[in-house]
Amino acid sequence: MSAIVNKVIEDSIAEELGIEAGDEIVSIDETPMLDMIDYNFLCKSELLTLEVKKRSGEVEVIELEKDYDEDLGIVFESAVFDRVKPCLNHCIFCFVDQQPKGLRESLYVKDDDYRLSYLQGTYITLTNLTDKDKARIKRMHLGPFYVSVHTTNPQLRNEMLRNPNAGKALENLKWFRKNKIPFHAQIVLCPGYNDGEELERTLSDLAELKSTVLSVAIVPVGITQYRDKKLKQVDKECALKTIEIASKYKKVCCSDEFFLLAGKDIPPAKYYGNFVQLEDGVGAIRLLLDDFKTLKLPKSITEPKKFLFATSYAAAGAIDEISKKLNTIKNLKTEVLPVKSEYWGEDITVAGLITTDDLIRTIKGREGDFVVIPSVMLRPYSEDFLDGKNLDFVKQETGKDFFVIQNIYSMKEFVNLLEKI
Repeated sequence: MSAIVNKVIEDSIAEELGIEAGDEIVSIDETPMLDMIDYNFLCKSELLTLEVKKRSGEVEVIELEKDYDEDLGIVFESAVFDRVKPCLNHCIFCFVDQQPKGLRESLYVKDDDYRLSYLQGTYITLTNLTDKDKARIKRMHLGPFYVSVHTTNPQLRNEMLRNPNAGKALENLKWFRKNKIPFHAQIVLCPGYNDGEELERTLSDLAELKSTVLSVAIVPVGITQYRDKKLKQVDKECALKTIEIASKYKKVCCSDEFFLLAGKDIPPAKYYGNFVQLEDGVGAIRLLLDDFKTLKLPKSITEPKKFLFATSYAAAGAIDEISKKLNTIKNLKTEVLPVKSEYWGEDITVAGLITTDDLIRTIKGREGDFVVIPSVMLRPYSEDFLDGKNLDFVKQETGKDFFVIQNIYSMKEFVNLLEKI
């Protein structure tokens, strides 16, 4: 892997220099780069010398002058220019191992790279963190990181991750504390393993690390019908107990799914602080509902229209609440259609895992002018679903027009659409 240019930002320094997609940035100031961390560090200068290998194979050396913090305007194909550090674990709850064949190739990749955690917010287990990695993290003052802790019990963590190095988690986190390296923590709760007293132990250990821990997110294990070893799903009793335990500790939040499983209301915004773990479904529903309350709805639209909201079962309650208020608008009718996951199994209830067949089965034959879906159903910057089929295929199969909401935490795009009708 190399530092290959994916695209160049319009009117940027890179465009002015003639750098194009497909070119390779070989070095900056005669220093090769391992990743975007090196790139960002080396670019913090007013004078730079770039060695660029053109798509033609020709090598150019470019000297340039710029402001210290001025960006070159280069977007790379990957944030890591050498080999991504692979995951060496075989976690009992690993979702990648619960997938059937035939999905997008990228869905089977298991990385565990501290650089991607720092640059992109992906979760790491620290089981492959070397002394060399630690020295670089300390030298460059990197952080925060996102760490899949799961448990601080060494024996239990070895068992859950099925890796003899897994038990060193708390040792590594104490090293973070010693070197003032902040991190966000994640706990995938598996009933019978790291719940109850074990969860109490983990949260107590994390509390001892004080300000080094920025947040802790607890999420329920996701179990598909393709899992060989049957794990227990989080039920109402487990959800209630987990919420109770988490409430004893600061900076610890349960994901929205726990409150849905427990039959409890989604907490107010205060519970989620700065909503720093939205990607884990922690506070997403609250953010959506509170945002909707701030929107000014039109009193009517010019002609009768019906919109079908195809959504996950997890978000259906919130969307239904929004739908009822939208239906007070003259000439507008909305209907919420939760998509049942026959592909993964009924225990999978999130929008990001909805497949085309399940979506088509849900909306085909329903009356409606548009189908509204969240962008999380699609691969980023594309119209592809995770099963490899695209939105055009769904349109052809259903005969429906679609409206994709890009910001899944807001209904503003939809309200704007109503104002144009």
